[in-house]
Amino acid sequence: MDITGRKLFVRALQEEGVDTIFGYPGGMVTDVMDELYKQQDIRLVLPRHEQALIHEAEGYAKSTGKVGVCLVTSGPGATNTITGLADAHYDNIPLVSARVLYRAGAAWPDRQRCVPGGRYRRHDQEHYQIRRNRPQPQGTGENY
Repeated sequence: MDITGRKLFVRALQEEGVDTIFGYPGGMVTDVMDELYKQQDIRLVLPRHEQALIHEAEGYAKSTGKVGVCLVTSGPGATNTITGLADAHYDNIPLVSARVLYRAGAAWPDRQRCVPGGRYRRHDQEHYQIRRNRPQPQGTGENY
């Protein structure tokens, strides 16, 4: 059975017991948002912009004791989350930030060549870049 990355992503969230995700639509994240709308287990919260998104996820984690999960597109969308990621990191707030990069064969692959990992490594406990729909390194679930 062939499964798309977006379905795999949503399934992984469900398996981890995520009940709320803060997401901002745009660019490459649209397909994942469509998949989130098709299911009933995870509530999707749409903030006004990415800076609010990351702080809402942080506030959710602080107030519920659960992991705050957010979803943004690459480029400026992901860059706008850096302050919130740093704040959560230094305050030991459990937060997962998923950043969607361009898909293989996209009509504009040259526009998203920069991989934002370097900017985030100081604020991440773990950092993964998934390029294909195949099993990921051991420990990704444990780090959730």
